[in-house]
Amino acid sequence: MTITILNAIIAVVCGVAGAVVLFYVLNKLTELLPSKPQELIKPYVFILPAFAALGLFLVYPFFQTLVYSFANADSTAFIGLENYTRLLSSPNFQTTLFNTFLWILIVPTFSIVFGLLIATLADRLRPTGEKVSKTLIFLPLAISAVGSVAIFRLIYNAVPATQNQTGLLNAIWVALGNEPVAFLQTPDFKLNSFLLMVILVWTQAGFAMVLLSAAIKGVPTDTLEAARIDGAGEGKIFFSIVIPQIRATLITVFITVLIGVLKTFDVVYVATNGGFGTNIIALNFYQALYVQRDAGAAAAIVVILMLVIVPFLIYQIRQFRAEEAAR
Repeated sequence: MTITILNAIIAVVCGVAGAVVLFYVLNKLTELLPSKPQELIKPYVFILPAFAALGLFLVYPFFQTLVYSFANADSTAFIGLENYTRLLSSPNFQTTLFNTFLWILIVPTFSIVFGLLIATLADRLRPTGEKVSKTLIFLPLAISAVGSVAIFRLIYNAVPATQNQTGLLNAIWVALGNEPVAFLQTPDFKLNSFLLMVILVWTQAGFAMVLLSAAIKGVPTDTLEAARIDGAGEGKIFFSIVIPQIRATLITVFITVLIGVLKTFDVVYVATNGGFGTNIIALNFYQALYVQRDAGAAAAIVVILMLVIVPFLIYQIRQFRAEEAAR
């Protein structure tokens, strides 16, 4: 543990010191030039390290992954579209894609609904109550995904009927005269997948609440008061005035949570390891690369994941541009 902390401290110090030295040297080199060329070159000199890092850590891996997706398991020979056809024709991968679609649809939607509800109600409390309630709702975001699963196992856990139920759901279920249910091992109607989604919604609702609360507070009070004077009810004001004015924030939160959902791995890995029909695409990538040792299939899964994300990113960028143009 001590060595790990020491390594982390060394990495932070060396990283910061290295950046300071790099920009200091670049600045001194540009100062050697005449004034006019210096003014032209200096901005590009300072953004060059950032572009170099993006190229090295993002652009190059992207194209390398794209190339590997057309190669065999050990990336020694090209096999064309075989990885894609094999994946898309596999019933297991089709189930994985369907599960991922459900996560994309449900988790961001309910995160926003609960975040918006909590933000609206908390803003009506006194300052102290608002701070306390928002802090409590935001706390789950600070818990690791593994810790969140450990907490919810205390809710979903099932033991034989002859023993006292340690899981909250089964304790209630058995008290009603029923047999205990292994909730995370029950794929009927995707029950176990929905219960895993609850864990992520629980952690993301606080994030949505913070951003949406700030957006709601930014709605001009004059507009709200004018609507009340005209006789509009609170529900009408909320859906006709508040929601349209925080639309950009709603879209940002939705897409941010959605991207987080597509990258979700640890919740499903720790809870079920993708078993019982709960697999999702990020975990499927891990299984292909590290369990099956199939680098080609893993790269193809990553490309499919990127193709799913890109349309949402394009939509978000267009929304930002539309918002800027409207100002």
